[in-house]
Amino acid sequence: MPNGYDAVVVGGGHNGLVAAAYLARGGLRTLVLEQRPLVGGAAVTEEVVPGFRFSVFSYVVSLLRPEIIRDLDLPKHGLAILPLDGTFTPLRPGEGPKAGGGDYLWRTNDHGRTIRELRRWSLTDAEAYEEYGRLMADLARFVKPILSMVPPDPTGLDLRELAPLAGLARRFLELDERRQAALVGLMTMSAADFLGQWFETDPLLATMSASGIIGTFLGVRSPGSAYVLLHHYMGEIDGAFRAWGLPRGGTGGISEAIASAARAAGAEIRTGARVVRILTRGGRAAGVVLEDGEEIAGRVVLSAVDVRRTILDLLDPAEVDPDYVAEVRRFRFRGSSGKVNLALDGLPEFSCLPNRDGVEHLRGAISISPSLDEMEEAYDDAKAGRWSRRPYVDIVIPSLVDPSMAPPGKHVMSCFVQYAPYELDPALGTWDANREAFGDTVVERIAEFAPNLPSLIVGRQVLTPLDIERTTGLTEGNIFQGELTLEQLFFNRPVPGWARYRTPIRDLWLCGSSTHPGGGIMGANGRLAALELLRSLGGRGFGRDPWRGRGGAA
Repeated sequence: MPNGYDAVVVGGGHNGLVAAAYLARGGLRTLVLEQRPLVGGAAVTEEVVPGFRFSVFSYVVSLLRPEIIRDLDLPKHGLAILPLDGTFTPLRPGEGPKAGGGDYLWRTNDHGRTIRELRRWSLTDAEAYEEYGRLMADLARFVKPILSMVPPDPTGLDLRELAPLAGLARRFLELDERRQAALVGLMTMSAADFLGQWFETDPLLATMSASGIIGTFLGVRSPGSAYVLLHHYMGEIDGAFRAWGLPRGGTGGISEAIASAARAAGAEIRTGARVVRILTRGGRAAGVVLEDGEEIAGRVVLSAVDVRRTILDLLDPAEVDPDYVAEVRRFRFRGSSGKVNLALDGLPEFSCLPNRDGVEHLRGAISISPSLDEMEEAYDDAKAGRWSRRPYVDIVIPSLVDPSMAPPGKHVMSCFVQYAPYELDPALGTWDANREAFGDTVVERIAEFAPNLPSLIVGRQVLTPLDIERTTGLTEGNIFQGELTLEQLFFNRPVPGWARYRTPIRDLWLCGSSTHPGGGIMGANGRLAALELLRSLGGRGFGRDPWRGRGGAA
């Protein structure tokens, strides 16, 4: 075929780019098609306000797999991750043990300093913090190999596929009873209840519980939210668990580094190329059709967009097994997050810790999570179809650690918001009609703790879940391409029996975050899908696994 490729990748998000890099290194003539003018999907950097560069959607990194960084030599292609130093939780006047203008809880990457801070609040919590940290690190090490494992089909008859499950069960039995019980608790309990076994300080419980609700339509007291704690705890930077960082140049810097590695391996990347249909012939994927009518042939097609868009929008569902289609329709997204990006004329000043004492506390994450009750009330609003009137907001100011993000003396502020339900109460109207009111609510919420913020704003970008869906293609604006709930994980993700990146359409593969192991700037989905595809193609006379025998393949 004159314009044919061995592999066509639909979607130039980070997983699609990772898959392309591995496929190209495996000897396949590979093409990536991205609808937007730039690669990255939700991991992009854009100049929204003149002179101010924002990580528009995803804004921090921790889960990017170290084997991908090594295999693709991403530092050589410009990847640099700057450490995010701790989490600062401001409180209002009269809250906390400190009298006067308000208190705060500040955990830093300096363990000793954090323990001293916790002792100021609770001796019990300070002692429990070390025990909790050791336990979670042990459980993260237990679960971590799953991130590099192609899920087996537990209903299949191939004993070779079931071997990883047997190994996992054996390792579980080797854990002591306390760790076994904790792992079961993480899979079944709420974040608040799980953490409540160790801690008593309300702002600490609220801030730590927040990791269990990010990107999910769950509250801190909802059963099942504890697992998401572990999902985020598995992140690492330079081997340190639970470490988070800011990519130099924003999250677009990650995507550009992966794209550079893919191009160096021989992959071709086209932007402004919107795929509207996946071609099939005789029950097999045969290529794609672009919005302008161009047809591109491919011996295999990989879709980095979510499973619902792939099966229900890019294919005729009548071509697909009806049981599979029914399962896809049941796969839950339930977008619940919004984003507000602010261009600032200076730094916000929190009443509880004025900037005259230094701005070190602003260099890490800033968590607007003063109490469990306020976190749960924010969820109550979302359940009623409203954006939260007093939302949880996760803030970073990347220009403090990467001055290239803003003009001298100016700053960019990234505000991730829970909750902003995709489905609004019809009585409120549409998201288009309520976008600015939502942005006002977020600014007012932060101003409860930093009163000078409104006067600093010189520009802003407000993104509802509908905006996220329209721009990135993420269904319902769900940042994980589908909720990370227990019934949608491992060999159930995205469809029971179809978790090995294949679909009922031969030569059509999935490699986005709606596959195992889920969402976040991880890249594991793209890597595992590509390596699994290369193995299958090797038996058909083309393609090779470039890491066979080198310990890099899952």
